[in-house]
Amino acid sequence: MTKIVNHWIGGKTAEGASGTYGPVTDPATGEVTTKVAFASVEEVDAAVAAAKDAFATWGQSSLAQRTSILFKFRALLDEHRDEIAALITAEHGKVHSDALGEVARGLEIVDLACGISVQLKGELSTQVATSVDVAAIRQPLGVVAGITPFNFPAMVPMWMFPLAVACGNTFVLKPSEKDPSAALKLAELLAEAGLPDGVFNVVHGDKVAVDRLLEHPDVKAVSFVGSTPIARYIHSTASAHGKRVQALGGAKNHMLVLPDADLDAAADAAVSAAYGSAGERCMAISAVVAVGSIGDELVQKIRERAEKIKIGPGTDPTSEMGPLITAAHRDKVASYVSGAAAEGAEVVLDGTGYTVEGHEDGHWIGISLLDKVPTGAKAYQDEIFGPVLSVLRVDTYEDGVALINASPYGNGTAIFTRDGGAARRFQLEIEAGMVGVNVPIPVPVGYHSFGGWKDSLFGDHHIYGNDGTHFYTRGKVITTRWPDPSEAPAGVDLGFPRNH
Repeated sequence: MTKIVNHWIGGKTAEGASGTYGPVTDPATGEVTTKVAFASVEEVDAAVAAAKDAFATWGQSSLAQRTSILFKFRALLDEHRDEIAALITAEHGKVHSDALGEVARGLEIVDLACGISVQLKGELSTQVATSVDVAAIRQPLGVVAGITPFNFPAMVPMWMFPLAVACGNTFVLKPSEKDPSAALKLAELLAEAGLPDGVFNVVHGDKVAVDRLLEHPDVKAVSFVGSTPIARYIHSTASAHGKRVQALGGAKNHMLVLPDADLDAAADAAVSAAYGSAGERCMAISAVVAVGSIGDELVQKIRERAEKIKIGPGTDPTSEMGPLITAAHRDKVASYVSGAAAEGAEVVLDGTGYTVEGHEDGHWIGISLLDKVPTGAKAYQDEIFGPVLSVLRVDTYEDGVALINASPYGNGTAIFTRDGGAARRFQLEIEAGMVGVNVPIPVPVGYHSFGGWKDSLFGDHHIYGNDGTHFYTRGKVITTRWPDPSEAPAGVDLGFPRNH
């Protein structure tokens, strides 16, 4: 019997009422294992109404109450991490170790939310004028929404809702319809931890659900992670409806390798960063820029390592890389490799046509490596979101920086070198929001914020860290004047005796 994933509204499962469902497949077999209910406008409205009702009390709750619940949620999350990882593997396809890593990175933000009291401390200036004090405080917004992608179905929601609810907001999550079960499990664990009904809600669906969240007058802010075209749409639409928006878009992350770099370390890093999670991550390295004469040797080292990667079902503990999320996405990724030679690239490894014995209907693709890729090739210009690594050649450091800065994306980038001066210059000159020095995937820890530049971010706030706290709160400044007791009229005085 096919499993059905329903919504979570007001602290309990809400069966889909629209009559519309979407298929969820096991990427390793191609089999439809689950149906997910798609929300109607009325169902989205019900979730927002539940969140609005809950905000009336949750927004006034104490920090101690909020953090106490989050500590319990963290313990439950840790206890159930294998179960959550298994749900991710079943619907996304990534190997179990990758799925566990995703949960661990989400836990970092829960940790941050558990200590939210520090981030929410206000400011006080006394005696700014005679008997006048000024205080600055931060207060929650109300109902906020999160729209999250398929590639990290547990981690990206946890980049959003723990901070949002810790700040006193209530939350409506619209996860990817391709792998929805992890989000529902998080909702169940939050309820078990004692989160009041309506503080966290989940609605599944497609553009109907998304557009209603963007337009709904009771939704005060929207967080999004996904492709650049959709991020731009989310930002423009939600902003036009008066909402605060953080919309993280796509990427084309470069790794600049200087002639003095440790090429073995650079090759290890390139393979890990390009092919980990089957390349389905916005922080994947998809373009290696080789400077000077090292290109041939570096490509050979990358090839030697890439050819040894074990591809198979995520449930197989020996697998290092799983399938792609859908057959359509697999075919799109393959098209970039198939057309690369005609655009002037040298195809070193061609992963198209790859299958796994016994799982021939799975969404499989092998490792692909393209060398001497022209900047005009589609394989370079587009975010492929699959296990395809392009190598570009430049003569100098300056040429490499110019090439990277010419990209419309500015999510993350890295430099591999032994020269501290070159690394320092790179981190100041490069136009990207996150920079790694001999670190290929510079995803910040939870107490620093994550976000890119240019077409990789729409909105003024990065996600999590201090930016996350600021995004989910608004500032208020209070100016107070109390007359000194000595200035009060004579009469009854039950206060402390004055001794002056």
